[in-house]
Amino acid sequence: MSLFYSKDYSPDLIGRADVGYLSDPHKARSQASYVFICDGTVISWRYTKQSIIVTPSNHDEIIIAIHETSRECVHEKRSHTHASDEEKKVNTRKHKAEAEQEPKKQKTDEGGGNDNGQATNANENSHVADVAAEFEKFCRATREHLSIKQMREILEANIRDSSIADEAVVPRCQDILFYGPLGDCPVCGGTLEFSDDGYHCQGAYSEWSSCVFSTRSPPRKEEPLNIPESIEKTSIYDMIEKHRNPKSRPKREISASDKPFAGMMISLSGRLSRTHQYWKKKIEKNGGEVANSVIGATCLVVSPSERDRGGSSKVAEAVEREIPVVREVWLADSIEKRKAQALDAYDIASDTAVEGKGVALNQQDSTVVAFETLTAELKVFGKRGVHVDSKLQDEGGKILEKDGLLYNCALTLCDQGRNLNDFCIMQLIVARENHLYLYYKKGKIGDSLRADDKLEEWENVNDAIREFAKLFEELTGGQFELWEREKKIQKKKLKFFPIDIDDGVEVRSGGLGLRQHGVAAAHSKLDPKVANLVKVLCSQEIYRYALVEMGYDSPEVPIGMATDFHLKRCEETLQQFAEKLKYSTETGIQADALWADFTQRWFTLIPTTRPFPFRDYEELADHGVYACEAIRDINTASRLIEDMSGSTLDDPLFDRYVKLNCSISPLEKEEDDYKMILKYLEKTYDPVTIGDISYGVSVDNIFALEASACPSLDDIKKLPNKVLLWCGTRSSNLLRHLQMGFLPSTCSLPVPGYMFGRAIVCSDAAAEAARYGFTAVDRPEGFLILAVAALGEEIQEFSSPPEDAKSLEEKKIGAKGLGKKKTDESEHFVWKDDIKVPCGKLIPSEHKDSPLEYNEYAVYDPQQVSIRFLVAVKFEEQDVEYDTVEPEMQVQHDLWTATADAKDYIEKLYNHYVDLFDLAVPTNITPTVAPHSPEESSSSKRPAHSGFSDSFYDLNCWNSVDERTYTSTYREELKYYLRTAPEDRRRRINTLDWWRSNETQYPVLSRLARDIFNVPMSTAVSESAFS
Repeated sequence: MSLFYSKDYSPDLIGRADVGYLSDPHKARSQASYVFICDGTVISWRYTKQSIIVTPSNHDEIIIAIHETSRECVHEKRSHTHASDEEKKVNTRKHKAEAEQEPKKQKTDEGGGNDNGQATNANENSHVADVAAEFEKFCRATREHLSIKQMREILEANIRDSSIADEAVVPRCQDILFYGPLGDCPVCGGTLEFSDDGYHCQGAYSEWSSCVFSTRSPPRKEEPLNIPESIEKTSIYDMIEKHRNPKSRPKREISASDKPFAGMMISLSGRLSRTHQYWKKKIEKNGGEVANSVIGATCLVVSPSERDRGGSSKVAEAVEREIPVVREVWLADSIEKRKAQALDAYDIASDTAVEGKGVALNQQDSTVVAFETLTAELKVFGKRGVHVDSKLQDEGGKILEKDGLLYNCALTLCDQGRNLNDFCIMQLIVARENHLYLYYKKGKIGDSLRADDKLEEWENVNDAIREFAKLFEELTGGQFELWEREKKIQKKKLKFFPIDIDDGVEVRSGGLGLRQHGVAAAHSKLDPKVANLVKVLCSQEIYRYALVEMGYDSPEVPIGMATDFHLKRCEETLQQFAEKLKYSTETGIQADALWADFTQRWFTLIPTTRPFPFRDYEELADHGVYACEAIRDINTASRLIEDMSGSTLDDPLFDRYVKLNCSISPLEKEEDDYKMILKYLEKTYDPVTIGDISYGVSVDNIFALEASACPSLDDIKKLPNKVLLWCGTRSSNLLRHLQMGFLPSTCSLPVPGYMFGRAIVCSDAAAEAARYGFTAVDRPEGFLILAVAALGEEIQEFSSPPEDAKSLEEKKIGAKGLGKKKTDESEHFVWKDDIKVPCGKLIPSEHKDSPLEYNEYAVYDPQQVSIRFLVAVKFEEQDVEYDTVEPEMQVQHDLWTATADAKDYIEKLYNHYVDLFDLAVPTNITPTVAPHSPEESSSSKRPAHSGFSDSFYDLNCWNSVDERTYTSTYREELKYYLRTAPEDRRRRINTLDWWRSNETQYPVLSRLARDIFNVPMSTAVSESAFS
């Protein structure tokens, strides 16, 4: 085939398509081809196997072939039109520029010359370019005339480390020969080395962390270079001698790249969050170009949802040509950081091949990570837990125990200076008729699929133990037996540190699963409302959500089953750092290094998939102190719940209730205490605002509590200045509060909640407590606590953080922080004779500059606080209005409206199938759906904002649904199914076979699926061919 160009150009585009019917009889796929000709010249062609199997007739094959050809035709016509338009634009701009050129020249001449500032910048840029060119020439000469051995001698003569790889010796030597020897790091005194964008320190700030100092203008030693005698005899000596004197050395200028996409050709595909035109402008502004085709492109940018849809033909072509397919966020991150980010970290398509291993958690969107870790199986449930990936737990595998030692350890290492965030699991496992195995897994946290995974069988137990101890020492620098028996180990540079796992079952593994909820509550002897409360507190779900929201949800390490020793170490780390910050005078790079050292230390002790640098007190409070306290409480829950994954017929909820050692009694709505609490909540609550939506609160249940760990009401009434106050808490913290009472804060920080030091902090505003009790928009249930706090004889008031909170702790003086809002004192009243209830409307206070939004009260002795009530609430949208649209005027349904309607009626359809099954309904479970009146018509059920027609709501199935008969028990099956991780789409799954094999797990849904999937469908993708 040849290309030729005629004298007379014809813009007509001619395309031809053909298809061979079942040309591949083994795979039942056909070959499709097309060719496009412009002015007699072939400009585009393709011959490929169709990706879809069609069997009814060759008509479907032709449709697919025409579809592919039409897409290419549109692409070619757009390219042709675009090229013509660009040519016209160029000519127009050129003429315009030429027309304006003469007047500008005349104006310059009249002004007496060019602007001095522009001339100076031009001279500076020219100088930098000259130096860079001279350095490039110098590098070529040194590579040609100096050997690696000679370069090592130069480094040694100038007291530089020469024990590095050959490829690292050359740039290091060239840099000091031309620009002079580098000075030491101003932070840690380590060695500076040049990389792509500047000089980075190679030293260590402490045994926990590498130095993260980097600069574009490193310090240089003002001293002559030491040149070995062997170099003086080389032909390049004169060139080296020229730069030997410090005064004759040029200064290296490294400017930050303002064009992160410089030299890149980027292709866009699919529906992105922003329009293609928007990204085209952004890419071109940042030095890149946008390509319509993937041919020759640096990468293809798509939406993350493209992966779930299986990818378009453009994605398939990119994968076929081995062109990276990345998420849209790569563009935003590269622009924000002013540097093109690594494509591998944003890849979403390379693993779709058979040999692919999946996308690592640390390379996915945080929402995707949250879903995956929320449903992921915990790999090690505790000290005796056999790692799931060893495949030995199903064969009766057990951790080897000898001489009082369990040979199972988890190690972690976070070092941001070296880009390390790794884990290692080592176990000696006895399985398969007492055979002994050493299991070893080491890799990056969040990318366990690519981890080094080994399982070796050992014949001799002592040899296996010696190998285990040897590996432990290589990784940590310490002795395994000394660590296990005495907990003695010294952290060493770039070495792992052990997470001290406790003997038990982590709640993410041992708590109630969603499938067990209904049965567990139905078979409990507890009061139904109490049984439902204990069921929630013993479920895996709330603890998984808590760890996901905090970002400490890695399934590799059972952080919810750590020993008290390890948790105490974490608390001490926080306290020492907070104390160091309090008296630190460091600023600038020294202060940054202090925060970086803590960051690396913290994420080694408490591993996360995405470690981030702590920068201020707010981040330290939210992601450090608060997270530490939450993980401590989750560990308490793990020990109380133990393993509930088995049968629930023996009433495990009652057993845990007894272990809780706390009396829980539901209040009736007619009781005075119920009415008092409801009034207190309504008066002191401000809506929680998320985005543009405000969330009000409603009460589900109120429970009266009598915790044995807290002083009784009679005991607390003997103390002075008693106040009934609100306390916010996560659901995951509740078990520890009920079993052990409140504990003081871990440390003192100048932020709300921690400004009073190690105190128990409450508020007179339910709005303040709701900030902690509110979970998420899709999980609106939460809890608020009411406790009686005795503030003591002396109460000090503060409108700013106290200068010395430690004195308050020592003297046990009650403290009150004055917020921007206060409760109206005229509405306050007294409860139980002498307990003050600061119930009143929230009004502005005179302390407008206070760091607190609402008043806070601090008590330093846990025996001065008694938990009295637990309020189960639900957060609901407020003042949300939906636009009503007449059916004849509505052209297209709103996506979110349709989704909401679909979810609503899927639940109703599911309830209808439950009714058909005539399943028994437990009488002690409160229905979750409010009953409607019998005379209510189907049209009245239609939401005002619905996009469906009235006929849809008149279907018989809706009329036959009696919502009063359905309970939370039967909703669990649908809820569990929707939250279960989807099957791997790379597997070829027969849908009906899947539902048949899972019929016992989903008895109702499998019947529903069988009815739906029984509808015959065409195997041709005609719809997609014309879309």
